[in-house]
Amino acid sequence: MRKIKLQAGFILAIIFSCTAALATPLQITVSIAPQEYFVKKIGADLVNINLMVRSGSSPATYEPQPRQMAQLSKADLYFAIGVPFERAWLPRFKSANKKLEIINLGDSVTHIHMQDHIHSEESTHEHGSQEQHNSENFIADPHVWLAPQLVRIMCIEIRDSLITKDPANADTYRKNYLEFAQEINQLDTKLLKLFSRSTKNKRFMVYHPSWGYFAASYGLTQIPIELEGKEPSPKELAQLIKFAKKESVAAIFVQPQFSQKSARAIAHSIDAQVITVDPLASDWATNLEKAAQAFLKDLK
Repeated sequence: MRKIKLQAGFILAIIFSCTAALATPLQITVSIAPQEYFVKKIGADLVNINLMVRSGSSPATYEPQPRQMAQLSKADLYFAIGVPFERAWLPRFKSANKKLEIINLGDSVTHIHMQDHIHSEESTHEHGSQEQHNSENFIADPHVWLAPQLVRIMCIEIRDSLITKDPANADTYRKNYLEFAQEINQLDTKLLKLFSRSTKNKRFMVYHPSWGYFAASYGLTQIPIELEGKEPSPKELAQLIKFAKKESVAAIFVQPQFSQKSARAIAHSIDAQVITVDPLASDWATNLEKAAQAFLKDLK
């Protein structure tokens, strides 16, 4: 009798495991490519991911394609992160799929102020202060995925959301999160060591102020050319050129989603390079390492 019960239990265990393996993957939609990287790390083969902002597109002006909207109608979860296009489109996504649960990963971390032109640089040194959070002038920087420490926190939200939707695979999501958290810690330690070896004045000039969280994480200061998609005025451009000459800026970093006109004008005036670094690259970890090496080479 005991043998029969053991056999029955064994058979049930096999049936359960097969059922779990054959279960339909969760349908997840995300706004940007780094989120796809994070969700895949935790969800692995248990998730199918629909990416909204494709390579080369700007999350400030993006409009979803009909095929993406069709996929979205079947989504179980939408992971937002606070990029501009979401303000207009998230309500529409919800209307298209009443059962869709939208989770803004950016809500789980503290935001800093979106850095202004160089004339406001002094006011940005304490951009994480509570006073500025209460200010009407506070503009939250959405680029939270560029700080490994914040990514680890946001991935807790991803893990818990997947567990809520798919409790049968909770152990897998927990295991995958812990493994990814270790990878994040290793990357963070590597970048800390990399920048700690530099004795240079740790400033770098960028066109769009995407790298504020990254800079704050590693003791750097980004000097932005534009803010909120606005080109600098002629007076501001002259001021930036004067500053760049004074600081002997050797490179200006741009991203492929934005105009490079002003960056190239400044670079031409000071005989500097224009180097592309993409904060939206799909291979998040490798991209942060490449960006760090580029910044380190040209820190001024």
